[in-house]
Amino acid sequence: MARGRMIILEAGDASGKATQTKLLYDRLAAEGREVRRVEFPDYASESSALVRMYLSGAFGGQAGDVGPYAASAFFAVDRYASYQLKWKDFYRGGGIVLADRYVTSNLVHQAVKIADPDARAAYAAWLEDFEYEKLGLPRPDCVVFLDMAPEASDRLLAARARETGTSDIHEHDRAYLHRCHAAYQEVAARYGWQRVLCSNGADPRAPEDIAADVYAAVKAALA
Repeated sequence: MARGRMIILEAGDASGKATQTKLLYDRLAAEGREVRRVEFPDYASESSALVRMYLSGAFGGQAGDVGPYAASAFFAVDRYASYQLKWKDFYRGGGIVLADRYVTSNLVHQAVKIADPDARAAYAAWLEDFEYEKLGLPRPDCVVFLDMAPEASDRLLAARARETGTSDIHEHDRAYLHRCHAAYQEVAARYGWQRVLCSNGADPRAPEDIAADVYAAVKAALA
């Protein structure tokens, strides 16, 4: 049975992940490829219940109120259910899975809660073993980091909050999100992720221009 391909789009909040995942999906589908989109958290599934409670502030109003191991387990269970129930057979049959966030998000959003470098490294090792080995989730073939400058994502987050009237405990803590952006840059370099620049200072680039760079970044992994 042919192994599928796992392509991940990673970024901070309001960096265009959903838009770029859809644009990439549309392009690959137009090429006649077998491709499927997944998104994490999977808010439509019961498996995201603990994630939703965490992000809504049920366990504390700040991201740091829940430790990285507990929070990681919430997200990991949601991914496990999605894999088992929705796309495992498709992936194992050779399909291309495009994920808007994945295990790679925990490497950033939960690791920034750990100040000590050795403890952070131990967490990263635990996370990879837990999700990829213990839970059996597929390892990504390519991770694209959509690098949106914090001043640009701040503007987009503010606009989204005005439109929807809601934000989660990550989104309303801008200092936390800025630390996450710095961590994304560090982790992307360490793990060899593909980096796509998404803004010029505080000004986001056009989605179509970003999409062209994303396609170029993933093309080799799909050959």
